Amino acid sequence: MLRIHFTLADLAGIRIARRPDPLWEVLMSVYSLRKTRTEIVLGGWRSQTRQRLTPSTRPLLDLVPASGSSPDFLTPPGGGTLPERIDALLSTPRSRLTADFAHLARERPLPSWTVDLAEGRPPALRMVAHALWEYFHACLEPHWDAIATAVRHDHTRRAQLMADQGIDAVLSTLSPAATWRFPVLSIDYLFDQDVRLDGRGLLLQPVVFGRGPNPTTLIDPALPPVLAYSVPLAPGVITPAEPARRRAADPIVALLGTTRTRILRALDTTEATTTELARRAATPLPTASRHATALRDANLITSHRHKNMMIHAITPLGTALLRGRQPRLN
Repeated sequence: MLRIHFTLADLAGIRIARRPDPLWEVLMSVYSLRKTRTEIVLGGWRSQTRQRLTPSTRPLLDLVPASGSSPDFLTPPGGGTLPERIDALLSTPRSRLTADFAHLARERPLPSWTVDLAEGRPPALRMVAHALWEYFHACLEPHWDAIATAVRHDHTRRAQLMADQGIDAVLSTLSPAATWRFPVLSIDYLFDQDVRLDGRGLLLQPVVFGRGPNPTTLIDPALPPVLAYSVPLAPGVITPAEPARRRAADPIVALLGTTRTRILRALDTTEATTTELARRAATPLPTASRHATALRDANLITSHRHKNMMIHAITPLGTALLRGRQPRLN
């Protein structure tokens, strides 16, 4: 049983995310992928996705079991786009990694390569970031508009519920597995865990790929509190045919290559230094610099120097390439 303990200040500090979190969707979709039973809503997606996994996504599958805990560092605090979330993951302190894997080691045997990750070695962390990139773009990106729409609708519905009936109604309807009796939200859970908010508030994060009716939270109760809960989906919202069409119509990787595509996508919503690009794209700094030069020569990005840093930004042509549309001509 998971018990979340509220104060009056915590009730006033409840927030409902209006956008999907890429890393929470990745994490929960991997849990869904590893289920053995067939589902009407996501069954087609699961069958197709299993065929699209590559060896580079294996580290992610190693970290997320069919049942049980996954490491907290996979869903770091804060929100944002996928590049921003990857950047936050790559900034994980060694102490966080050590604590995560000490906990996981008590639950199940871990692959030998995770020793380097638990020690905070950058190559191991970059390998996980690369796995996240590859998995997201192969398995979730084709459906991202549908995911964002479902989360936005859930936010609108719950915001209206809060306005009409108050926060009690919001907490009481999160899930059939949750029971709200002030000051405790009790949830059927794999483990016995208490989270005392102590005035920190709570972020409610809707997740389309939630694992069944049971909301979930982080292992470490000292981290910024978040509760991820499932957004109900009707059959046909996430279809197996969509990614096949999208992949056939999307020649970006074939045109640019995997690394250059990741670098261009890392600039999709915000500019970055070369060091930040390397981190977001999970590639060594010299490689990021070399590919940034090639993208700049192709007029897909621009670069300018600020003090001792090179700042990169995507061009309208680069954005048009990612969006699959014709750029505007002046």
